Amino acid sequence: MSNQAQETREALGARLRGFRKDAGFTSGRALARALNWQESKVSRLEHGKQNASEQDIRAWCTATRHEQHIDDLIATVRHIDELWLEWRRQVQTGAETRQKKSLPVYAKTKVFRIWHPNMIWGTFQTADYAAEIFQQAVSFLEYPNDTEVAVGKRLERQRYLYEGNRIYNVLLGEQALYSNVGGPEVMKAQLDRLLALMGLPRVSLGIVPRAAATEIWLGHGFSMFDDKLVLVETYSAEFSVTQPREIDLYAKAFALLKQSAVYGTALRDLVLTATRHFDQMPND
Repeated sequence: MSNQAQETREALGARLRGFRKDAGFTSGRALARALNWQESKVSRLEHGKQNASEQDIRAWCTATRHEQHIDDLIATVRHIDELWLEWRRQVQTGAETRQKKSLPVYAKTKVFRIWHPNMIWGTFQTADYAAEIFQQAVSFLEYPNDTEVAVGKRLERQRYLYEGNRIYNVLLGEQALYSNVGGPEVMKAQLDRLLALMGLPRVSLGIVPRAAATEIWLGHGFSMFDDKLVLVETYSAEFSVTQPREIDLYAKAFALLKQSAVYGTALRDLVLTATRHFDQMPND
């Protein structure tokens, strides 16, 4: 769970603890008896060790005579859920919905800062590369296979590369040029796409070479939208970072990673070397 989600959960627990004391329940045990709960559940909720359900909030506020706060606290619970969303929940009906959800974020963002250490960023992907990524996700997360429509929604983002005055600052690790997604032909087309994107006036594409001296560990990939939102993907979930001090850390990390990146001719040479690698690889 992200730091912000945990802090929000702890703040919610503190409010619940205040409600309990205001109502005259001098201990968690007393409230647990009134709610017919385990005492340990009251303690976990008050200390932010357990997610509160909407039903928990209603029961707690009713028992402590704070019914007027139910709607506010339920909104807080839903916000915590939004900060950390399991992939299985997001794609339970397929990947198209999640892809569609990202479009408004892309539409209103003016400056993108993107870091992917080992794969090509979604907006830069070819249709075949994206299809392979979605197929891997279908197999791994076991959700309904809607790859074709999901790819279509992902490719819709690419129109923002050509519209408005958006700035794209994108860093890829050199490994992203070699991670074999879909086989040699798919990879060669994807690498050719990267070379074409280099020519776009509002795209700044850098590669962090494998042997580059680094100012910070390469860590996980992230996508930063202006100074308002950072999305981080893990195998199990995606979490949103919206707290200013955490966003500042991601901005600092991006700046440090950028110091290790190469651009222009040096970048082109890395891409062409990777292309030759796949040229020499037999097709299955």
